Amino acid sequence: MAATHTPPHFPSGKPKVVVTRHLMPSVEARMSELYEAVLNTEDTPMTRDQLVAAMQDCDVLVPAVTDRIDGEMIAAASDRLRLIANFGAGTEHIDLSAAAARKIMVTNTPGVFTEDTADLAMAGIIGVPRRIREGTSLVRRGEWTGWAPSGLLGRKLGGKVLGIVGMGRIGQAVAHRARAFGLEVIYYNRKPLPGALEQMLGARYVGSLDDLVAEADILTLHCPLSEETRGMIDERRIALMKDGASIINTARGELIDQEAMIAALYSGKLVGAGLDVYPNEPHVDERLLQHPNVMTLPHIGSATAEGREASGEKVIANIRFWADGHRPPDQVLTALVR
Repeated sequence: MAATHTPPHFPSGKPKVVVTRHLMPSVEARMSELYEAVLNTEDTPMTRDQLVAAMQDCDVLVPAVTDRIDGEMIAAASDRLRLIANFGAGTEHIDLSAAAARKIMVTNTPGVFTEDTADLAMAGIIGVPRRIREGTSLVRRGEWTGWAPSGLLGRKLGGKVLGIVGMGRIGQAVAHRARAFGLEVIYYNRKPLPGALEQMLGARYVGSLDDLVAEADILTLHCPLSEETRGMIDERRIALMKDGASIINTARGELIDQEAMIAALYSGKLVGAGLDVYPNEPHVDERLLQHPNVMTLPHIGSATAEGREASGEKVIANIRFWADGHRPPDQVLTALVR
């Protein structure tokens, strides 16, 4: 493979790599072998000032999806910083335009967490209609008095309509799983999938988000966060939903107007929600914690040992390609970063 840029020179012979969070031990060990690696073994999130200081004294920054890297921080980085090798697929926390302007390459780790996140979404799709969180709490409080014909009645999945917003890798993986539970799958996307893929997934395209939310018994979100999608599930769209519908969100908390969702949960408009992400993590609104049928998970959609190790290996590969003067396999915004 021909080099796409002149291989950078490193005074120590190895690039200095700052990793902002504690990664899998095997990944950290390999990074220490290959690079002049500065690791965060305590796993304490770095402050903004600490991130800026790191960006002023490294060749490669390896941030996580919870590290906000804005334009001011990138402007303050030293000329030494030439690669931001993100740990995770999402890059909305990085100002990509500012990075491109400084000729800082950005990479990510796509495709690694598809199956893991789809599995967790299915946990919510199954768990909310069947009131799993409420039943677990009942048993743990010692208040369960035994089986009863009318006790803790939920709603069956078979024959219900699952509305998927965003039909990328994860959305497709959810659709594939949903068929096994007898769900009718509809989806909204920027454009329809090829007909053969729709047929394979048993999914029907709906060209309007308003129409999709109105038809769905269960709404699950699998789209990236952007100015267009921020707050897309708002008060108006929640009002369009069926009475007793539920929302599952394993994508980004900011996709939903949280106040509108909470109001709908407590009015009974929504029967429940399965949430793995929140607008102001790690803060979780107390009203969500108190609602009996809201599954509140701590952003664990990608939390499998296998997935985290594979993501770390992708980070290492991206750095190695870049350090050798080759285009990394997971470069973001190729057209802007030269």
